[in-house]
Amino acid sequence: MSFPKPELTAEIGVFGGSGFYSLLDESEEIQVETPYGAPSSMVTIGTVEGRRIAFLPRHGSGHAFPPHMINYRANVWAMKALGVGNLLGPCASGSLQPGIQPGDFVICDQFVDRTSGRKDTYYDGPVTTHVAMAESYCPVLRKIAIDTGRESGLVVHEKGTVVVIQGPRFSTKAESRWFSSAGWEVVNMTQYPEAYLARELGISYAMIALITDYDVGLEGHPEIKPVTAGEAIRVFMENNEKLRDWIYKMIPLIPETASDLARDVLKSARF
Repeated sequence: MSFPKPELTAEIGVFGGSGFYSLLDESEEIQVETPYGAPSSMVTIGTVEGRRIAFLPRHGSGHAFPPHMINYRANVWAMKALGVGNLLGPCASGSLQPGIQPGDFVICDQFVDRTSGRKDTYYDGPVTTHVAMAESYCPVLRKIAIDTGRESGLVVHEKGTVVVIQGPRFSTKAESRWFSSAGWEVVNMTQYPEAYLARELGISYAMIALITDYDVGLEGHPEIKPVTAGEAIRVFMENNEKLRDWIYKMIPLIPETASDLARDVLKSARF
């Protein structure tokens, strides 16, 4: 694949989640054209600690795109076209386990895809490409996130499985019970195919899940109600400053290039 040289470039990318629509103070905006249509919004580019950062709210400005309507291929392609080698994907998520509480953060190491109909690959032929995803997230970025988060005094769970549902509706009680009984920790609507598409393009990717709720509630605790969109966004926005400061602490520690896991992804992926 070839990527035209853009007017501006960046080393590190950040996708903003629900309630997280800005990151950089002094910045420029650029519209990136892709073969897959327009990204969710203009991309904001600025400098933090001497590193060039690209920021894109995955839902668009003002949350215009629900999870099932996001143009994930365009968003990730735009990051690659700008030169991004390492990408962070903070997002609002629900907890499926009592020990993971609203306000906590989970640095997931696995995902389970329960979406349907999403455009989830750049490789439609004629070269058949099977990308390995045993390691769903970049271990290098995950370690940086865990270490800096704990140094900041945040409650950080160092691993977990996120089950990605189609949306835009939330889970039923039966579905949530199923997810919990499987041992999965987090439920979210946007991690697939975003994390996978980054791998296809050789970009290292890590998820930072901010827990905003207990999904459908917590069995045995009738006072804990099922999640609502308003409540999830409220909790996320309350923690925006913590998340922003955390990402700023991560930035100088992030490698200049993608990890071997991402860079070498196509070496054994094709017939």
